[in-house]
Amino acid sequence: MKISILKTFLNESIQHVSKAISSRTTIPILSGIKLDVNHQGVTLTASDTDISIQSFIPAEDEKQTIVQVEQPGSVVLPAKFFVEIIKKLPSQEVQMEVKDNFQTFISAGATEIQMVGLDPEEFPVLPSLDDSDSISVPGDLLKNMIKQTVFSISTHETTPILTGVLWNLADDELKFTATDRHRLATRSAKMDGTSEVKFNNIVIAGKTLNELSKIVPDQNTLVDIVVADNQVLFKIDRVLFYSRILDGIYPDTTRIIPTSHKTELILDTKKLSESIDRAYLLSKEEKTNIVRMQTIENGGIEISSSSSELGKVREELELADFKGEPLKISFNSKYMLDVLKVVESEQLMIAFTGVMSPIILKPMDDSRSMYIILPYRTTN
Repeated sequence: MKISILKTFLNESIQHVSKAISSRTTIPILSGIKLDVNHQGVTLTASDTDISIQSFIPAEDEKQTIVQVEQPGSVVLPAKFFVEIIKKLPSQEVQMEVKDNFQTFISAGATEIQMVGLDPEEFPVLPSLDDSDSISVPGDLLKNMIKQTVFSISTHETTPILTGVLWNLADDELKFTATDRHRLATRSAKMDGTSEVKFNNIVIAGKTLNELSKIVPDQNTLVDIVVADNQVLFKIDRVLFYSRILDGIYPDTTRIIPTSHKTELILDTKKLSESIDRAYLLSKEEKTNIVRMQTIENGGIEISSSSSELGKVREELELADFKGEPLKISFNSKYMLDVLKVVESEQLMIAFTGVMSPIILKPMDDSRSMYIILPYRTTN
């Protein structure tokens, strides 16, 4: 293998694929990035068995020559060193040559580097997925749906299925659900022209979705999604992102969603967020994060928290609307703040059915999002 390649394109591809490199792998070949070179361009691949990312650099793009291929070939290079050294090379043009026993020579300007490469034949082959049943989702929508649900996943490996986000697609509607049994987040979106495609119980690890989010562009670029038996493939421009689907059946969360409520409040999202953030400062000192909310006689609500060492915080908030019975409830302020950070609506509806029933949060101008937090039982 012998090529000359523009550093900017090589570095960008390396940054994409390196997100699949695990520092804890016990398989030496997976600590490397595989390069496959032919006359069409260079393909970089990295994998940690749960996710695999592939990025293609074309030989030419819009009449600009990116890669000059003198000799095709393949090699696997140690990712940790390769990622850093390419970033720090002094000139824009990089020469790479692989010689006997996969010894790789990299030069740029006056810099020359020799790297010990590995046999590409040992690198796992990526699955081939039938993309006849694919759907296309705008990148900004996909990122938003991930952001508005992934914070509710479980971080405990004792229930692996809850460390992921559940994807369901039926009747032209894509729905994400995440829960750790103490809170729940759902977000759905209309998908025109997908009525032929259906899937359910597709659970993708939260940490995988966070990595995917970093690759998806902010603009309206379409992401093609292909679901197979135990894999999902995301196609983003020249990047292919493969993810393993988590094993197991996701619990039925519909049973914990109350169908009616006794108290309904509508209030300003930003003011509520700032108020709870102040109360959280004291509640986290107690390591319980407990904040109390109660309706008061003037038609507003009171937010309060206390610390045996530091004191108390108490403030009143006006309500835009109030229906139903008075209420006093305690909840985990960290969970509430996590929801408020992702709500984009100026006003929020909070609904209660009782002191120990789930708290429902719905953005007023977004009927496709809903959040649930379980309250705390407190002695007072």
